[in-house]
Amino acid sequence: MWMILFLVLPVLGLAYSLWHVWCLLPLAPAWRWCAVAVCALAFLTSLLNFSRAIDGMPMGLASACYEAGNSFIFILLYVVMAFLLLDAGRLLHVVPRSWLHSNAAVAAALLVVIGGLFAYGYANYRHKVRRPLALSTNKDIGRPVRVVMMSDLHLGYHNRRRELARWVDMVNAERPDLILIAGDIVDRSLRPLLADGMGAELRRLSAPVYACPGNHEYYSGLGRAARFMADAGITLLRDSAVTVGGLCIIGRDDRSNPRRRSVAELVRGADRSKYIIIMDHQPYHLERAERAGADFQLSGHTHHGQLWPISWITEAVYECAYGPWRRGHTRYYVSSGMGIWGGKFRIGTRSEYVVATIVRQYE
Repeated sequence: MWMILFLVLPVLGLAYSLWHVWCLLPLAPAWRWCAVAVCALAFLTSLLNFSRAIDGMPMGLASACYEAGNSFIFILLYVVMAFLLLDAGRLLHVVPRSWLHSNAAVAAALLVVIGGLFAYGYANYRHKVRRPLALSTNKDIGRPVRVVMMSDLHLGYHNRRRELARWVDMVNAERPDLILIAGDIVDRSLRPLLADGMGAELRRLSAPVYACPGNHEYYSGLGRAARFMADAGITLLRDSAVTVGGLCIIGRDDRSNPRRRSVAELVRGADRSKYIIIMDHQPYHLERAERAGADFQLSGHTHHGQLWPISWITEAVYECAYGPWRRGHTRYYVSSGMGIWGGKFRIGTRSEYVVATIVRQYE
């Protein structure tokens, strides 16, 4: 059902938008056909990106197809919203009918507004927000521990090695004791990561790195993704745990695996004298970490919707779609992600990394 909607709604949105573009542009039919053809080609390119065909293209062309096609999907959303507003205004007799037919001024205004909005969205995505987080415990963890927490790097055809190098420098500047990544390091294909040598870039991280799988690791092939992470110096925790000083780090397998172990089972096998951190990529059923007695859970996956008003949908779906949360004695953080899927735009959301300081609180 969801897959049908995922395919049908963009097609309907494209048809609706193209009809309005045809009516709005004050150009000869030949030029209007050109505009329609460019939009249709960009849409078809976005569909191509969901297939493995893109991996057979030269790297430059594959990257261009990914950027253009997936950016078009996001732009299409705002074009549809703009025309819906204009149509609603026309039905309410607020917008004159002439605004939607052969009107250069309206066409130019839409181009400027949507172009400006996505220029802002790109700049906003490029700006990575440092989010400090203070955590305390009565457990004996020794000296304060600084942990950089991230999720959803989505390294691939759009987030290339040069961008990753910038992120690595940001993380190293924090002088962390530990780095945690809550899934979706890989976007969809390992090919660009291997071609760009991104493993060498990840090996520059100046502290031990632990990660759990995300759904995109499954899309890319979990076995190959796990080998890439091992070569990159990242310890992948799949329903397993590791003790680091006074911390017990548990990495839960992604819910893409229906046979993954339960939170209760994973915590039951942990050393409860340690500060227990769970990494679970998708933030469903947060109450399970609380019931199990975990101290903290790090999740990602939601991207906080990436764009408004999709953020409203994620807030309706998840108990906590973004930011810090608390249930009883258990603290949570759902990150909007360091990277992004698809077009590199953030409107009404932000890309971030979390710098958590865990200290012992004496009673």
